[in-house]
Amino acid sequence: MDFGICMAAHINDIDYVVRAEELGFTHAWIADSQMIWSDCYATLALAATRTSTIRLGTGVAISGTRPAPNNASGIATINALAPGRTFFGVGAGNTAMRIMGLPPHKIREFESYLQTLLPLLKGDEAMLRVDGREIPIRHVMPDDGFVNFDAEIPVYISGFGPRSLGLAGQYGHGAVMSLPASPGMMESMWAMIESGAQKAGRTINRDQFYTTALTTMVVLDEGESVDSDRVRAECGAFAMATLHYAYDQFRNFGHQPPGVLSEVWDDYVALMETYPEDRRHQRIHAGHNCWVVEEEEQFLTPTIMQSSCMIGTRDELLDRVRGLEAAGLNQIMLLPPFDPRFEVIERVASDIISEQPMSN
Repeated sequence: MDFGICMAAHINDIDYVVRAEELGFTHAWIADSQMIWSDCYATLALAATRTSTIRLGTGVAISGTRPAPNNASGIATINALAPGRTFFGVGAGNTAMRIMGLPPHKIREFESYLQTLLPLLKGDEAMLRVDGREIPIRHVMPDDGFVNFDAEIPVYISGFGPRSLGLAGQYGHGAVMSLPASPGMMESMWAMIESGAQKAGRTINRDQFYTTALTTMVVLDEGESVDSDRVRAECGAFAMATLHYAYDQFRNFGHQPPGVLSEVWDDYVALMETYPEDRRHQRIHAGHNCWVVEEEEQFLTPTIMQSSCMIGTRDELLDRVRGLEAAGLNQIMLLPPFDPRFEVIERVASDIISEQPMSN
């Protein structure tokens, strides 16, 4: 199993990527959300100049906030700095769009975006659709060091349901997904990926298609409770983001929340509704994946933390990692809260990564 970090893009936090590389993390995914964090490409550029082995890419770039040519140029620029270790993660972007009061791309829009994007990442011509027109475009100065298309840029498509995971199977080198609750759930995700591939007449080789799950991890001390202050500090922000996402789905589509949220749901909705409707989009994702704002601490239950994060003893976590690896998961990507991020990756490296077989 590979282990990566997902970093809330922070232009002054490059030491975090450097330390992850030193600890044996294989990938650094730099998150893209323009109204919360620093610019992901500026952060990636600095990381590329400070590292030498860790793979670098967007985690994930958002289709709705940048036209395909901009994202293609951005990641190809990083590929000029870190050839052979640059990748491109892309998704429709719930948080990045919703925090501006806008919807993420629909599946049909996202697929059209991918159809424009993928040729551009190879340096080929693509058709840009604008106001009902199709305009042929390509990077016209690719050979002068501005960008690098010669070293392949793998594309990992973010998906959390059958249709988006189907697009990953149809177009991607791999998929980024939520953490499978079990090896059986991982098999269900494979079925969604392979269904999309079949639609395109493509056959997925599971040994070559790269799968990554986003979560965070806390290794329990002997006798430690899953609700200890340390556990809450080291995974609370990630767990709370599940409530943020569920509320967006409820607010915009009327979708009922997962059962694990039922114990806090009514009180959480009541809290959100104390904020003016026309500016509520600015409040929903407060602290997103970095910290838990004080008034939301009451919603951070053991059930919610355990359903979204990997929490357990060293042996329990190793068993779970090995089960998911056997089911075809290639990488676990960790997004710890901001303040304890170094402590989290140090502990995972010493207790979990050190027990993984050396990769070729």
